[in-house]
Amino acid sequence: MASFSNTDTGSKPSDPYHDKNVDNEVTLKQKVEVVTEFVSSCKFGMMTTRNPTSNTLVSRCMAIAGKEGNGLDLIFTTNTESHKTDELKMDPNTNISFYDSSGQWASFAGDTTIETDRDVIKKYYSPTLKAWLGDLGDGVHDGSENDPRICIIRVKTKSVTYAITDKTVLGRVAEVAKGTITGEVAGVNKLREISESEILQWRTNPE
Repeated sequence: MASFSNTDTGSKPSDPYHDKNVDNEVTLKQKVEVVTEFVSSCKFGMMTTRNPTSNTLVSRCMAIAGKEGNGLDLIFTTNTESHKTDELKMDPNTNISFYDSSGQWASFAGDTTIETDRDVIKKYYSPTLKAWLGDLGDGVHDGSENDPRICIIRVKTKSVTYAITDKTVLGRVAEVAKGTITGEVAGVNKLREISESEILQWRTNPE
């Protein structure tokens, strides 16, 4: 696949921020534990889907209902009649992104399935769903765990990229200020990736 490039930096790195902050010196167990803890602290993620009519990407906030695959596969509950289910039926690829006020973030790329099995729904059901679905007063569509409008979106993760920091806010500000003056790239994050092969390994042997 052709790449986009707008310059030739010779022997010097063309993306020094990545080279300065990428962190490959951790085990798979450490990478997974850190990102799953971060996701749990965020509670909400932005789910991106593709609108089949306009072919545009759309994102909306989703609350995590649970995790599977030893923490890397994400579960969400939603209304079967929402646009996102139509979009995921046409294109099951999705991205779930997380962000916090300190600038840490995580990006999960994966494939989705939409499931209406009542036992699975009951496992992940939360009474707060009634606030989003409402009670239509017909004894069926009442927002309960038996409401046929409730379904599960299961995201089977294919790769994860995330950035965390162990620096204080003042420490990161100082790094950026120093870089602005000297031209030295700021070291503010630890950029980490979990590949598809690592995820497959983790699902079967989380050690």
